[in-house]
Amino acid sequence: MSAKNLSIQEWQQIIQRLEATVSKLQNTLQQDPKHIILDNADLLQIFNISARTLQRWRDDNQISYSQIGSKIFYRMHDIQTFLDNHYHQVSLKSRTQ
Repeated sequence: MSAKNLSIQEWQQIIQRLEATVSKLQNTLQQDPKHIILDNADLLQIFNISARTLQRWRDDNQISYSQIGSKIFYRMHDIQTFLDNHYHQVSLKSRTQ
């Protein structure tokens, strides 16, 4: 396979297309965060939990996920659903004096 030398103009065009694509993705994610996808390592770091805990959540069907080969992915929408299902609202009891 031979390498092709690109001119400065060709490099600039490639960079402009990449920047436009990144900008478009950032706008999409800001407008609709449900398109955000995290992998196993991201979730372990965010929740500061062990891999075994996350495996147990999956085994117990507490959190939805997708698996492609050995890689596991989570949609932000599913993470939000998981958090909503484990939400405990604090009830303020009125004190009578």
